[in-house]
Parts: sequence; structure tokens; C-alpha cells
Amino acid sequence: MADGGTLQDLAQLLRQLKRRDARRRGGTELTYRALAARTGWSTGIIAHYFTGKTLPPTDRFDTLVRLLGASPAEQGRLATMRDRVDEDRRQPAGPSTQTVRLLGPVEVTGPRGRAALVGARQRTLLGLLGLQAGNLVSHARLTEALWGEQPPRTATPSLYSHIARVRQALDDCGLPGILVTRDSGYLLDLRPADVDVARFHDDAARGSRALARGAAAEAVTHLLDGLGLWRGEAFEDAEPAGWAAEQVRRLAEARMRCLDDLWDARLRLGEHVAAVDEIERLLAADPGRERLVGLLMLALCRSGRHTDAVKAYHRLRDHLAEQLDVEPGPELRRLYVAVQRRDPAAGLDGPSEARRPAQLPAMVGHFTGREPEEAVLDALLSQPGPLAVISGPGGMGKTALAVHWARRVADRYPDGQLFLDLRGHDPAAAMPAQEALGHLLRALGTGTTPLDPGPYRSALHQRRVLILLDNAGSAEQIVPLVPPDSGSLLIVTSRHQLPALAVEHEVAAVSLDALPHADAALLLRRVLGHDRVDREPAHAARLVDLCGGHPLALRIAAAKLTARPLRRLAELVAELTDGDRLDVLSVPGHPGGVRAVFAATYRTLSPPAATLFRRLGNHPGPTFTTHLATAVAGRPATAALDELAAAHLVTEVADGRYRFHDLIGLYALENAGPDEAADTRAALFTWYLALAETANQMLEPARDRVKLSWQDPPPHLPPLPDTAHVLDLLDDERPSLLPIARLAAAHGDARVTWQLTYLLASYYTHRGHWGDYTEICREGLSAALHLEDPVGERLMRSGLGVALNVTHRHEEALEQLTYALELMREGGDQRGQGMALNNIAHAHSQLGALPAARAAFERALDLHTADNHLPGVALALNNLADAHTRLGDFPAAFDALHRALRLARDIGNAHLEGAALQNLGETLLASGDEDGALHHFGLALALRRRIGEKRREAETANAIGLLQLSRGDHASALGLFGRALALSREVDDQRLQSATLANMALLG
Repeated sequence: MADGGTLQDLAQLLRQLKRRDARRRGGTELTYRALAARTGWSTGIIAHYFTGKTLPPTDRFDTLVRLLGASPAEQGRLATMRDRVDEDRRQPAGPSTQTVRLLGPVEVTGPRGRAALVGARQRTLLGLLGLQAGNLVSHARLTEALWGEQPPRTATPSLYSHIARVRQALDDCGLPGILVTRDSGYLLDLRPADVDVARFHDDAARGSRALARGAAAEAVTHLLDGLGLWRGEAFEDAEPAGWAAEQVRRLAEARMRCLDDLWDARLRLGEHVAAVDEIERLLAADPGRERLVGLLMLALCRSGRHTDAVKAYHRLRDHLAEQLDVEPGPELRRLYVAVQRRDPAAGLDGPSEARRPAQLPAMVGHFTGREPEEAVLDALLSQPGPLAVISGPGGMGKTALAVHWARRVADRYPDGQLFLDLRGHDPAAAMPAQEALGHLLRALGTGTTPLDPGPYRSALHQRRVLILLDNAGSAEQIVPLVPPDSGSLLIVTSRHQLPALAVEHEVAAVSLDALPHADAALLLRRVLGHDRVDREPAHAARLVDLCGGHPLALRIAAAKLTARPLRRLAELVAELTDGDRLDVLSVPGHPGGVRAVFAATYRTLSPPAATLFRRLGNHPGPTFTTHLATAVAGRPATAALDELAAAHLVTEVADGRYRFHDLIGLYALENAGPDEAADTRAALFTWYLALAETANQMLEPARDRVKLSWQDPPPHLPPLPDTAHVLDLLDDERPSLLPIARLAAAHGDARVTWQLTYLLASYYTHRGHWGDYTEICREGLSAALHLEDPVGERLMRSGLGVALNVTHRHEEALEQLTYALELMREGGDQRGQGMALNNIAHAHSQLGALPAARAAFERALDLHTADNHLPGVALALNNLADAHTRLGDFPAAFDALHRALRLARDIGNAHLEGAALQNLGETLLASGDEDGALHHFGLALALRRRIGEKRREAETANAIGLLQLSRGDHASALGLFGRALALSREVDDQRLQSATLANMALLG
């Protein structure tokens, strides 16, 4: 068998194996059907493997070559070749998206999350390649590292199997191509900086160099950075053998040397008392470390415990004599003599220890989540800056995060931690900067009455202090309190963004929002206990939703349940659902329920911002734009929105688009008076009607049954120069459309509901989301019935029938359309009758009643022709042609389609032109003209993509994909099916998704 490097070469080797196997057995070659019977796979996929159309997965490839009698050596060679083919088909991941962690449990993280490494050997293998990142590791060395010096006979195929599974795990986490095969071994294609071991060695070396030149504070920073990478013992969940075990032992020694350097540096900074306990703990695990014993002796002497220092030396001497029959080294013996003599030249008194405040408050119980935010703060440790601002709405957990993180890193700031509440949530009670300076200086041991920040900066000079200023109200409170250099760190929490601080200072900004659902659920579980949540999991999830992931709301809800251990979660969920949610989310005896927290921020707003806040609370959708805010405010709203965003009462989720947190939105709504709420609703309805009318005129101007008249000029909409812009805006507004229709119906504006429904039909025709449109049609029909409006009723029944047809509920569609047809006849609405008959015919066609469908299409064509409604004529011709095609009357179908296509182009209706092109392709395909079908499908696809008809684009892509598949062009078919699947998911069409997946399954 010759070597090869392509998928075809690999398939050829498989065929050679199959022929050789037949010769050895003295029989015929195994057929694909016989192999399918032995493996349980389909004959089609086996044929793909042997013809080079599909690369077998690793486990299937191994099974095949064993079935075909390959020797162990051949199996290894073939596995290597398969791996090379696989690598050539992949693109390596970017270096910034990958992390290998070996200092603890072995972990690899890629763009799609953590790799699933199963078993100690897989973790060992990955870890060893990570240790040698970028360098080749031979088969022999990997075998020794996994099984020792006497590996089993199965070691080689087992190694190939482990490599394959590790490679698959890396693929799954988003790192394809990173495990590279070479003739003599494997390498992990990574930079050393992507592996925590390399970063640890770098930090340790930097710390050691800083210590050597006397920069103890800098050394502490680097050494803690390195030690912070350790999460346990190196390779903790792996089982390295041979040379690999020695590598792990050396890592442990490097960690110990780093700890020695750390406590050397800390002693130089005067941390004598703290050093004693920690060094004694380290020595309990390894009592023979001479350098660490020397540091302990210095710490004890500097703490006034000379006798204990002598005892520490004696313990080491006895240990060394018993274990190694040696004496302590000369350096330690000289220190011992100096301790006995109390020699002042030996530095036994150490540097003077300044006052070390420790003012951090207790941590909030059950702290949960916030890993991304902590990562931003962690970055300050490696790239020190003097200032970080944690901002967010009231009750979002700013102080909890700040205190949690500050306590976690407090040992990096040996000169103390300061905490001060600036009371900034209430401007009347806010602490002036000069008063704050006095508090901080007294905590630092300086009794000076400050007239300026000079004494404060002097007190912090060349010291490492962490300062946490809670609840700042303005930048003016903070500017005088910024540390003078990067040795100290200032953390500020505020309900405001404080952008003025960034004018003169480098600010790390951390913005807190609601907890993700998983973290919020975990917080509830931690407070209430697993058993209680597991008894009512659905109600626990609903409780999290009702609290909107707001930490204070969740804690209040949990506190209510904790106070009554027998109360069911379902009861509280019902109370929150049916009652005043903000009232329920308060606890007697707690000073700040959710409403009180929001009110404190609301009181600080300017009158225009407060007015806009109340008015926007009436908006029922999840987001709103600056243009909509301007409409409801009756004035330009940019400045007011900026103020609301700075106060974290609204959150900007995209350029010019904002949202409320659910509970903040409720608070805004309850502050609006009846008249203000009514005026706001009127502005909302006018804005959405104007948007829908503009979209309808641009997308489908022939749909003109509803024409709005404006007493005033229509509200200002964003610039909408073309259909792409109007479709994009409605895509963003789509989650608000049904809530707006329901809000209008609920407040006596039923005409708004059904008119909005009619005007939005052209949008849903282009974009899909027919489940949404079905619901909004039902709302529109209810509104028209409530008004006893016959025009509205017949239009809504007709629209609902269309939606039901598209969602494949044809019987129900017939009911609505038949009723609509009767109403159209009663009202003398000839065009409406034609439309109803057209959709009735479609329902008949889908139910298999083709003669009835053709007859109804013909009646629709006659009505539209008599009414000279040209779009209706083109539509009826197009649909009539489909019926002719399905009945086998191709000449009649082509005649109707060519007439429909000419008419659609004459009137400039791209939607109908696309439909005619698509139907021409279907008819040509049915009549046996594949080339003609492919040409017309291509025209339809390009047109539908251009005008933004995503659902219909997906249908056309599927049609072309099936045709290409039948012609053997699997690559083109796969690309088209992939595009169709993405579009069907985007428009949330489950049936279209299922059909597309079924098409993809035909590829094998």
C-alpha cells in the first residue's frame, strides 16, 4: 500500500484492504451490504467511505480497518494518514481563543467551551503535549508517559485511539486542527503563552528578578500572579508515568521555590506576624525546606519570639539528621548563631511595620456568578491601574461583588484595606470628598486634618493599599481619593457610570446587569437548599423569571421562603404573578426593598429624564429606540436617555436601542399618572402605525385596504431609505408588535389593533415568523369583532386564513376563509372575494383536492381580471399554474406562468416575480428539464435574497439543493441546505427546519 495524503488516497487504501482481505479468505470481496450488516451502519454511508465522498469518524475508521484485517502496524499507519487528511480539512483556531491549564485538573478551553477529556490517560496525554506546546513529542515518549517503561502490547493502538478522542474533544470545543500529527509523533500547535505552566514560569522568573534587585512590592505582584494560576496539584486528575511524572515533580518544586520567594518578599515588606502562620503551614507539609525555615526564624524574631525561632532551627536539624544524616547548611547555621546572640546586624528586627487597616465588611452569603466581571477586575492585578468603577442599578450586587473580590485579593495589598460608604445614592446625604479624606487618613494612622489630597497621597506613597469606596454619587466625590501610583488600587461602586472619571484617569469599567438565568437559579438553590428547589423545579424557574435575575429581588424572595420553611414555592409565584410584584418583593425590617432601591435613583433624575422614565414604562415590548423615546416624550430624547443610562435605569443593548430591567419597568409604569399613561399610549400607537404603514407602502404598495389619515404630521421615524432598512427595523421591533396590538385592545383602541395587523402582513410575508403573525391576526379579529366592524372582520379573517395556510392548518384556514368570502360578498368587495378564493384554493390544493383547487383559482382569476387588480391577477395565474402542474397539464401551467411573470415585471412586483420564477423552476423540473429548472431557481433565489424574503429564500435554497444532490454535487447541496437551515431557524419555522434537516440527511 502506498502512502497518500488526500481523502481519495485514503479511500483507495480502504479498497486495497478490502481486496486483500478477500484474497486471504479465498472468497469474494465483502459487499457494502455485508459490511453494513456487520457494523450496523447504512450501506449508503459505507459506500461514501470507500469512494472518498466522506471521511469516516475515528471510531468507525478503526472498526473498518480491523474488520478488513489490518495489522497493528498498518492500523497505526492508516490512523496517522486519516489524521493528516482530517487536519488538512480544518483551519486552526486563533491563539486568543484557547487556554490549556495544567496546574490543577487538566483543562482545555476553546471558543465553544471546555473540552470533554474522558479518563486519566486522555488528560495525561493532553497535558504532556501542553507542557511541550509547539514542540514534537515522539510516540515512544508518549507511550512511556502513559504506561511506564513496560507498556502493554496494545499500547500503540491504544495511543492512536486516545489521540483520536482527544482530537475530537478539541474539535468539539472549537479548536480543530490544533493537535498535529507528524511521522514520529504529535504536537499541540499552541504558543507557550496559551499554557498556564509557561505563564507561571514567566511570572515566577519576574518575581525572582524583582526580589534580587530589592523591589519587594513588585516581586509580590508577580509571584502572586504566578501562584494564582495553581488550582491544586499539577496534573491533579491525570496519571503521568516515567519521565512525565518527573516533569510534574519539577513543577511542584518550582511552586515551592515561588512560595519561598513570596514570603521572602513579604518579610521585606514587614509582614512578620502574617508570615509565621502561613510558613508554619507550609513546613508542616514539607519540614525539610531550609530556606523556608530561615524565613520562619526571621519572622519569629521580628515578632519578638526568639525562643520559638531557635526551636524552629532545632526541629529542622533533627529532621535532617533523622532522614538524611546531614546538618543544616552554612547560611542557616549562621542565622541560628545570630538569633542566639540577638545580633542587630542580622536584620532580626526587620523594617518597621506601619499601621495596617483591615476595614472590608463581611461578604454577602451565597455569593454566586459574576465570573466575567471578576475577570475584568483580575486583569487589574497583572496590569495595575489605580481605579476601577463597578456600576449598575440599585440592588444588582455591586457592593457584594466588590467586597467578594476585594477579600479574595486582599493578600496582594499587605499595607491594608480601606472601606468607606460615600452615601451617594442620596445627594442630600452624600459624603463630601474632604470628609472622606479625613476618614481615610485616620484609618491609615495619620491624624492630619486634610485641606487638600496631599497628605493622603503621601500616606499611600510606596504602599500597597486596597481602597473600596462604596455608593459613590458623583465623580467629584472620587477624584481627590484616587491613589497617586499603581501600587494601591481604588475600587468604586456606584449607581451611575461616572464617565467624568475617565477624562483624567485610566478607568476599568465593570457594568453589572441581571444575573444570567443559570446563575440566578443557582443562587436560589444555594439559599433555599437543593431539596426544596428539586421538589418544585418548574416553580423555582418561574420564580427566577419573575425576579428577572435581579439579585436583591431573588434574595428577598428567598428570605420570604426561608422564613416559612413549609410554604410552597408555587404560592409565592402566584403572589408575584397576580399581585403587586414590587410590594411582594419587600421584607419587613429590611431598609431597602426593591421599590425603595429604585426610588432612591429615580429621585436624583432631572425633570425631563424623570418624565421620559415614567412614559417609557408604558411601552410593553422588551426594547425601544431613541426615535420612539422622542415620540413619547414629545421632544428630542437623547439627553434624557443618556441620563437614564448613566443612572442604570435603562440599558443600551445596541446603538440607539434600550431596554428596561423587568422590575425597573414595572416601577416606571406605576409612577405614571392616568393622563400621562393615556397620552403615552396614544403616542406609542401612532408611532407603530406610522412605521407599519411606511413598511407596507415600501414592501407591498398594492395592499391598500387600510389608509391612515393623520390629524398631525406622522411621528418622526428613523431614516428608511430602502426596504432593507425598513425590514431591519421591523426585525428589531418584532418582539414588541404583538404586545403593542394587545395593549391597544386592552385600553379601548381596538381599531389600532386590527389596522396594525393588516399593515404588518407585508413584513411577515417577507420575513416569516408566521406563528407570531397567526397570534396577531387572532388579536386583530377579536378587536374587529369587539367593534362590530365588518370591514375589519373580513380583512382579519382573510389574513388569519393566510397565516393558518402557511402554518399548515388548512382545515381551520378553510373555516376562516369561507367565512371571509361570505362577508366579502355581502360587502360587495370583489377584490376581497378574489383574495379569499385564492387562499381557499391553496388550502384545497394542500389537502389534495386538486380539481376543487383549480376551480377556485380560476374563479379568483376571473374576479381579479374583472376588477383590474393586476397583482391579484398575477397571483391567481401563478397559483393556477401550480394546480395545472400537479395535475400534469404542463402546457397550461407554462402559459399561466409566463403570463404571471410578465405581469409581475410590468407592475414592478418583485415578490410576485420571485413566486413565478420559483414555480417555473418547479414546473420545468416536473417536466424533465433540470437545466431550465436550475436556471429559474437561481433567478428566484437571487431575487428573494435581494428583497429580504428569508422564508421563501430558504424554500428556494432547498429546491436547488435537492436538484444538485440528485446530480451528484454533494458539496453544493450541503452549502444550500446549510443556508436554508440557518434561514429557517432565523424565521423560527419549525416545519421548514425539519424539512431542511431531512434533506441534509440524504447526504449520508
